[in-house]
Amino acid sequence: MTENPFDDGARDWLEAELADTLDEDFEIEFEDALLSQEIRKIYNRAHPEQIDRKVYFQSLLRLQAELIKLQDWVQHTGEKVVVVFEGRDSAGKGGVIKRITQRLNPRVVRVVALPAPTEREKSQWYFQRYVPHLPAGGEIVLFDRSWYNRAGVERVMGFATEDQVEDFFNDVPEFERMLVRSGIRLVKYWFSITDEEQQMRFLMRIHDPMKQWKLSPMDLQSRVRWEQYTKAKEEMLQRSNIPEAPWYIVEGNDKKRARLNCIDHLLGQFPYGPIPHDDITLPERVFKPDYERAILPPDLYVPSKY
Repeated sequence: MTENPFDDGARDWLEAELADTLDEDFEIEFEDALLSQEIRKIYNRAHPEQIDRKVYFQSLLRLQAELIKLQDWVQHTGEKVVVVFEGRDSAGKGGVIKRITQRLNPRVVRVVALPAPTEREKSQWYFQRYVPHLPAGGEIVLFDRSWYNRAGVERVMGFATEDQVEDFFNDVPEFERMLVRSGIRLVKYWFSITDEEQQMRFLMRIHDPMKQWKLSPMDLQSRVRWEQYTKAKEEMLQRSNIPEAPWYIVEGNDKKRARLNCIDHLLGQFPYGPIPHDDITLPERVFKPDYERAILPPDLYVPSKY
């Protein structure tokens, strides 16, 4: 009979660690806790066929395990990956990015979400501010909005002239072809939701104190200018959908399905596979009889209030 390598204490610790991991998942998913009862009822009526929670978590954990394999493959092969996330305000880009990065190494996979350009950056070549954030070998970069700001918010809100927008459309296909020729694997996602769904999500944010920070003046203007954003999106997809870097549209009305579908599709864009790893052996602790641990002053410790 094989001896169990864990004694009772070790098993208790392992169970606690696993429980803590699940708590992290629940914490991220605990999105509706502070919603008013009325808003929650309206949301549930509008989403009668939500995916079973157990099925969702099982699928998400399986996909996240595959993302770890993808990460290892990118590191091992020195691949360079850029994933662009664009779409309507509140369409779910941030939720997908959060689930992609949740279990990955931030030294390998990083998120770029640039603020509004400075006066100096406005005077630069338009793509210049994005270039320093491109990946080196063995890195994955996720752009939470990207150079496509020019074709969307900058155009609709009047921050860019029509001549600047036209220059962008002329330049962006060649810019992306240059990225691909340099060895970057470029994947572009557009997250789409209906007018009614966006309105509901904005109302939910208004009624949720933990999400009100997500409602910027630009977000509110996206409601007023829904049709302008639609026209801008349609032209953007038409003029920047190139064979070297096509657009992929994610239907975002169902958040959980959108997350699973997007991650599953992303994994399918790469010929990754298992990477050999050396066996990890925990070394024995070295004990020195003459070492005595110093007693630190109590005021160095964070107070225990919970």
